[in-house]
Amino acid sequence: MNKLTHFNSSGEAHMVNVGEKATTHRIAITEGCILMQPDTLKLIVDGKHKKGDVLGIARIAGIMAAKKTAELIPLCHPLNITRVELDFRTESKENAVYCQARVETSGQTGVEMEALVAVQIALLTIYDMCKAVDRGMTIRKVRLMEKSGGKSGHWHRKNSAPV
Repeated sequence: MNKLTHFNSSGEAHMVNVGEKATTHRIAITEGCILMQPDTLKLIVDGKHKKGDVLGIARIAGIMAAKKTAELIPLCHPLNITRVELDFRTESKENAVYCQARVETSGQTGVEMEALVAVQIALLTIYDMCKAVDRGMTIRKVRLMEKSGGKSGHWHRKNSAPV
């Protein structure tokens, strides 16, 4: 098991020095979902929600969140993000909205946190917009699916069954 890099030899938290790392193209793909009542999903799919385009607003929220990750996670480096893409899929059988985020940069550290934050905030935005009609929504299985770039190279989740 690798050692935790956000602690120095005295056990104190610190920001990892990435200054000597090579600049590489880095990608992270994450996913998650929000479960809801059938009528809530119908409002979203039919575009009949009083607050507007739920998925469109959630997409913008996720993009904004990815760009602000370093302000939210204390030891994250501010990154020059080159791409943030969020895709949504609705599933009426499970009464769910699935969200996948893809974040890219050319830099010295990865974008996993930015992609995870993007999915979380996009799903939280759906919750916020729909909570007046469905307080029982559940966000689940937010996880890293794939990452590439950097010294550790490519990683892909082995168990990639849909959330």
